[in-house]
Amino acid sequence: MTAAAERVGLSQPAMSHALRKIRELLGDELLVRQGSGFELTPRAVELLGPLKQVLFQTASLVGSANFDAASDQRTVTMAMTTSTALVLGPRLLRLLNERAPGMTLKIKTGNMTAPNVFTDDGVDAILITETLSAPHPRERLFDDRWVVITSPNIERPTDVRRLIETQPHLVFEDPLRKLGAYVVLDDQGIDYRVALRVTDYLLIPYLVAQSEGIAMHRWQATEELSGLLDLRRYEFPFPIQSIGVDLVWNPWLADDEFKTWLRGLLFEAARPLQERYSPNA
Repeated sequence: MTAAAERVGLSQPAMSHALRKIRELLGDELLVRQGSGFELTPRAVELLGPLKQVLFQTASLVGSANFDAASDQRTVTMAMTTSTALVLGPRLLRLLNERAPGMTLKIKTGNMTAPNVFTDDGVDAILITETLSAPHPRERLFDDRWVVITSPNIERPTDVRRLIETQPHLVFEDPLRKLGAYVVLDDQGIDYRVALRVTDYLLIPYLVAQSEGIAMHRWQATEELSGLLDLRRYEFPFPIQSIGVDLVWNPWLADDEFKTWLRGLLFEAARPLQERYSPNA
């Protein structure tokens, strides 16, 4: 209670009084003791979504009338995968430091398939691959695709399919879904042996460079790492959907002036990624 009061600029007694009044107003305890802490009641959980929407709308009324990037001190929160953060994060951070030195960039990585990813935890925008569905409008930020990567210790193949069938695989293990490249391999009836499963996607290029295995990875990420890791890269040998990255806005973000400014910054940060991309590079 004391920590919550400090976050909103109230004294602890004032916060306790406010909670008591809200409990009376809603006819629900909202917070109940559980062991040494507290947990939300079902009614409080139901209120989280609507309250976040109201807070977003209120913030737009209070804070967007005279938006000035040079003096603004908000936290810009973006949700994306680790591989997208690898290629876009540094470019976005540099632009923010130049244009909005008072802002803080927060990057949330993790599960992009969760239903609340578009509205949870104050996220301003989500960067999501085209292979994943979104209930809101989206626009392409930059293009990407699957490639096969190996260490230079593995002899260059005359047939990439043969490489896939004979070399051990280092695989990113997603508990919710199988990587698109492996869905295609399974559909094609390709036999392959998994030597390692890892839950950190960005470990895979490093592990491949130091081993005898192969992996399926994103072209943009491997291009970013090309100066750091010694990798060989081959085109995926079967027809497969591309994995371009799309921009999806939090539908509750009502600060149009900030939104327009941030959109321009994101596309400026992504421009070098799009310019270097070629379907056969």
